[in-house]
Amino acid sequence: MEARSERIDGVLIFVVSGRLDAFGAQQLGEEARKSIHDDDRDLVIDMTDSPYLSSGGIRVFIALKREMKRRNGRFALAGVGDYPTKVLAMAGFTAVFEIFMTVRDAVNAIARKRKDPSLPDEIAQKKIEDGGVTLAVEPGWISARPVLRVLGSLDILLHARLTEEDIRTKGFQEIKYSLGLGALGTSLRDAMPLLGEMITLHGSMVWLPTDGNSTPDFLTPESTGDVPVYTGYNITLDGPFNEYFVLDTGDQQGVPLSGIYQAIFAGAQKRVENYHGVVAVAIWGIIAGFASSGLKKAPIASFAPPGGASIVDPSQIQDWFASDAGAVYHGDTLVCFGIGVDLGSNLSYFAPDDLSALYYANPLNQRAAQGMYLHNHGVVFRNIPYDASLDLNNQVKKIVAEGEFVDMRHLLDSTRLRKAKIGVAYIQAIIREP
Repeated sequence: MEARSERIDGVLIFVVSGRLDAFGAQQLGEEARKSIHDDDRDLVIDMTDSPYLSSGGIRVFIALKREMKRRNGRFALAGVGDYPTKVLAMAGFTAVFEIFMTVRDAVNAIARKRKDPSLPDEIAQKKIEDGGVTLAVEPGWISARPVLRVLGSLDILLHARLTEEDIRTKGFQEIKYSLGLGALGTSLRDAMPLLGEMITLHGSMVWLPTDGNSTPDFLTPESTGDVPVYTGYNITLDGPFNEYFVLDTGDQQGVPLSGIYQAIFAGAQKRVENYHGVVAVAIWGIIAGFASSGLKKAPIASFAPPGGASIVDPSQIQDWFASDAGAVYHGDTLVCFGIGVDLGSNLSYFAPDDLSALYYANPLNQRAAQGMYLHNHGVVFRNIPYDASLDLNNQVKKIVAEGEFVDMRHLLDSTRLRKAKIGVAYIQAIIREP
């Protein structure tokens, strides 16, 4: 038995060839685990070339139907031959599964019964467009005053001059969104050599220890007792998101993070009165390509490059950063938080030193041509049904508490998404914490 997958009008199709006996059912189950993306909601099994069906195949059908129901979608069979039809009838499943003559019949039926766009019509009609990226706009709290709180010195971090005197302990259970450099450990001395990129999402802290294993760690406290994070640098969003956007490209290749930010910047320049060129962004989306980097060593004084060089100097990149520009995690869920600085806007509202505390020019990106500086950390999860109609903050909180954790990295600007729910805060102040 062989199974392959394709998508027709947004419906996932499994084309089955050969016998769906116990062994074939096992193969179909493996194909399902490999091919169902987190934004797939409807599934059709094309049995035109499958002359045999056993109870093993029916069990897989039941599991797939249950999964599509969890996603508020539909499961159907198409092209079912005489013998499989008799087996389904004998087992009492002809009334359980939707059965269609052809795949096209099934796809058309699903399209007719699909709900209209997940956003109300009056919201979906409000859009911003730039560079081929279209974002539907949801209302938020335009008049609210979100600020960024910055702890530590980015310059000290980038020159690997961190000492124990530069490290602070920070509780994170009450923090909704932050990113920076940190570590967990039994003591400061234990944590110092492991300092790596970290992100905080609704009280859960995810970080990439610089222990040489390239394996992120995840902590979600279950008690009210606070667990300290040792951090040498941290940016925290204080305040709400002013607006929400929905991205749905309809293209398996998706669009890069830089394209999403550019659309946000372009829209803000035209519509947002209190836009000063800096945004904080949280994204829940579906990955089309995951491009990332990660620190190899903690940027502490004992590891500092010779001659006072920066760790992002081109001569130091290979020693300090691992990167991956491949298309990994396609179809999985990304939750990320980041900061964007719009170089095409008037940034005079902020002090230059405050702006420079937010970002650095990573040579692994080509930001100069994009007119922006971005600083994003992201976490990959799996088997999380995507639904843009859900509240972003509640869903992020649920994902980090219940999702299947896969990976965490610093995101390169070329990371691509094909669908996303996006929260945007138009920053009104940058506060440097002692």
